[in-house]
Amino acid sequence: MLPTTIPEIQRQNLSNTILMLKAMGINDLLHFDFMDPPPTNTLLTALEELFSLGALDDEGLLTRLGRQMADFPMDPSLSKALIKSVEMNCSEEILTIVAMISATQNIFHRPRDKQQQADQKKAKFHDPSGDHQTLLNVYNGWKASGYSVPWCHENYIMPRNMARVKDVRVQLQQIMARHKHQIVSCGRNTIKVRQALCSGFFRNSARKDPSEGYKTLVEGTPVFLHPSSALFGKPAEHVIYQWLVETTKEYMHVVSAIEPKWLVEAAPTFFKVAPTDRLSKRKKAERIQPLHNKFAGEDDWRLRPAPLRKSTS
Repeated sequence: MLPTTIPEIQRQNLSNTILMLKAMGINDLLHFDFMDPPPTNTLLTALEELFSLGALDDEGLLTRLGRQMADFPMDPSLSKALIKSVEMNCSEEILTIVAMISATQNIFHRPRDKQQQADQKKAKFHDPSGDHQTLLNVYNGWKASGYSVPWCHENYIMPRNMARVKDVRVQLQQIMARHKHQIVSCGRNTIKVRQALCSGFFRNSARKDPSEGYKTLVEGTPVFLHPSSALFGKPAEHVIYQWLVETTKEYMHVVSAIEPKWLVEAAPTFFKVAPTDRLSKRKKAERIQPLHNKFAGEDDWRLRPAPLRKSTS
């Protein structure tokens, strides 16, 4: 007998699907008649994620921000970062980065017989702040060339994928215009860009592990920088990433350096500043606690969840 294929709704991140259903007025999702019902835990995790992004209120209803996010056909973390970038005056840059991430998972071509040449060309676009700015550098270079196909071939970049990025960017810009969101550039201020990205990807954050690699802040999962990252060999203390890919190790892809305080500023309902009365000097400088980490013990490592309140009943 052939193995049964698991329905996509049971495998994918449900956040965007839930956002669309909420926008259609369907609020009781636990009793909604899905054709292939997703696991309840997956559904609840997606609802929690949307709440932490500010898309849902305490009653599980769409907020004003959530209604705007629902108009963007993408991962809610990306739409949140894009909307937040308008307030931070870096929407031009985030629009491009979001289009690059949404349109394709890879723009770089690395032929087996020309790997060294391809890596050297790619390194020219690397930014010390990380991979998001590197993607922006690639797009801006392509734009400056007049969207040239020969330029792509010369730099070992896939022209078809870049054309797709350009199309997605136009579509997103049209949605932003519908909401009267201004497209404003912050120039070379990578701090604003990374702060805007934190507003959407604070859950995808990790801290350098003193022994090896990183640990995610929310679950304490060991993760590593991929050798293709602009940060490889010069890792930052704290980072955000777009997704994880598991091969021999669990690797972070599209990674940028951040300051831990940006996480608290971006998600005060998800992170808090830890008390300093029992921390060493080193730890006082990094006193961030996830509020929703259900998996790690309180003392597993310094960036830890707030302790559960004991019932007095």
